[in-house]
Amino acid sequence: MCGRFTLTTASDAVRAFFSYTDVEPFPARYNIAPTQPVMIVRTQSTVRQSALVRWGFLPSWVKDPGEFSLLINARSETAATKPSFKSAMKHRRCLFPVSGYYEWLRTPEGKQPYYISPADGGVMGVAGLWETWCDPDGGDIDTALLMTTPANRQLSIIHHRMPAIIRPEDFDVWLDTGNPRQADARSLLRPFEDGFLNAVPVSTRVNNAAFDDSQLIEPIPLEECIAVPKPSAKASTATKPKSSAQLDLF
Repeated sequence: MCGRFTLTTASDAVRAFFSYTDVEPFPARYNIAPTQPVMIVRTQSTVRQSALVRWGFLPSWVKDPGEFSLLINARSETAATKPSFKSAMKHRRCLFPVSGYYEWLRTPEGKQPYYISPADGGVMGVAGLWETWCDPDGGDIDTALLMTTPANRQLSIIHHRMPAIIRPEDFDVWLDTGNPRQADARSLLRPFEDGFLNAVPVSTRVNNAAFDDSQLIEPIPLEECIAVPKPSAKASTATKPKSSAQLDLF
């Protein structure tokens, strides 16, 4: 489950990483929440472009959004066969530019948020699906969701799912919905290797979507955490911590 994420990387760096044509700058966002506008990258008429869409996927066949569950994630293992996602998997794949995301470790003591981001501090492309929903009055809205995979060994001690990260060299394969070999795109949806991401505990302020500032991603001392992951054999491949708040397991 990926329920909140950030996009704090500079606009020019994001545009260069995803090679899209737009040049419109955007502000840093530290607490992107479901139903909010989000940026995606998609290919339209063979041109890679960015677009603003609502985070919360609505299949085109939905008649009343108020009676339809909010879809912010799709499981990569089943998206190609689910009625809600089957068409978008074939025709409307996209990428979410993401600087990092939040995940909550659930324990009897409570839920502790962790900020998970690339160890090199860069941006990453997360697989997504988009759809245009039309209302009865003729208006329309583009919506999208993130795709998830089983967590790798490193992150599984926090949560059993993680975003489906696509490597830059595979962007064209994922975005090329004109390619009849859909299996090539589906094969990219797999857990990313250990060591690419760092995880640090952060303040529970992130629980409130009204907060959107850089303090949300600042690590907190382990002694202030509601809970910390317990060591396990699954987390045996570790990267060296960068700070005292970086868990030794990571």
